[in-house]
Amino acid sequence: MTRRWLALLLLLPAPLAAQDRPLDEGIRIGISYNPGVRPTLLVLPQAGLDSARAIVARDLDFSDRFEVVSVPAGTAPAGPAVNYRQYRVYGAQYGVDVIRGAAPGAARVRLHDLAQGKVVNEQEAPLPDPTAPGFRMAVHRLSDEVVRWVTGTPGYAASRLAFIGSDGRLWRVDADGAALAAVTAAGERILSPAWAPDGQRVAYTRFRDGAGAVLVHDLASGRRTTVPGTATGLAFAAAWSPDGRTLAFARADEDGGTDLHRADVAAGCCERRLTVGRFADNLSPTFAPDGRRLAFVSTRAGPPQIYAMSADGTDQELLAPFNFGADGPSNGPEWSPDGASVAFHREIDRAPQIFLLDVAARRNRQLTSAGRNEDPTWAPDGRHLAFVSDRSGQRQLWIVDIETGRVRQVRTPGAVRLPAWSRRLAAGTP
Repeated sequence: MTRRWLALLLLLPAPLAAQDRPLDEGIRIGISYNPGVRPTLLVLPQAGLDSARAIVARDLDFSDRFEVVSVPAGTAPAGPAVNYRQYRVYGAQYGVDVIRGAAPGAARVRLHDLAQGKVVNEQEAPLPDPTAPGFRMAVHRLSDEVVRWVTGTPGYAASRLAFIGSDGRLWRVDADGAALAAVTAAGERILSPAWAPDGQRVAYTRFRDGAGAVLVHDLASGRRTTVPGTATGLAFAAAWSPDGRTLAFARADEDGGTDLHRADVAAGCCERRLTVGRFADNLSPTFAPDGRRLAFVSTRAGPPQIYAMSADGTDQELLAPFNFGADGPSNGPEWSPDGASVAFHREIDRAPQIFLLDVAARRNRQLTSAGRNEDPTWAPDGRHLAFVSDRSGQRQLWIVDIETGRVRQVRTPGAVRLPAWSRRLAAGTP
């Protein structure tokens, strides 16, 4: 059974060209939102800091919280004292600019209410040199603050995606699709990456010779430690508890099945078994944001379905049943940051599609409808999902806003598998 699941992890599905059906427009709640309407915003031209301004403009567009209005090329810089009358003609409610801060080496981002003609919020922060490793993430954090000022919740720009490349290595990329970099060495085969809540570590399986240990990789030092209980056999699909102390993972056991285990990574001990498969597979654990429950996949009743249990392995129940004869197997669950939903993929007409399960109501919502779409992972804002799709001709990363249905591609050099989205990253993240 374990070999079958491993083969599914490594399988590359056939290409597709069809697009997803549009999603219903959601109701947005914020200080300036009306149902079905996004506030309009433009990025004011200014002198200097062009690269930072370009990143902010792209981040605000990708946040899907605004209708971003373009200012014609060649428009004169606004200057510290903005001529609001000049920019009201574009019909935008808000203007954003990035200027040099009062402190040396700092940048200041300002939010202008164009109708009232005043600055309604601003923040100054240190800004590394554009060639420094921390430059882009510092700008992303400023972008997320702008989103928070308007909507009440920050954006997701200051986060990263990890994924497995076509070469079997672990890669990471900023949420806007830039700053692609390899995390592991060439020649290693990596499976199922998972970001630690602190953004400083990634857990993954290093696969070789038919076996695989779960390793915790410190991104700053490069040091790797083996998770207790995974040194022999095959362990995979690790998931962090919200406090970053515990890892749950799947492991092939002697009774012929695959079961879920957990270990105290902080103490380096205390591995325990959570399920007893008895020739069934239990895998793909994901913690609820309060750490009290786990969702997971099990074949105990036949085809894979989504179950849930307490974090100690008790109180197991079927969470997302499917209609036999109409729906196919379900896989790849991930609990949303607000705890209200579980995203997963389920086969419909023999092609995986992305679904959302409303945990309280136990109702499913299908997000994609054509082609092959799988392995969803949540952005830290709880309204965007990244997933793998081959709609461009090969398996690539795509991001969907579950409220508007807008979909965009995160371009990578080759095919990708098994993405994982980090939480928002703090200053100094490697």
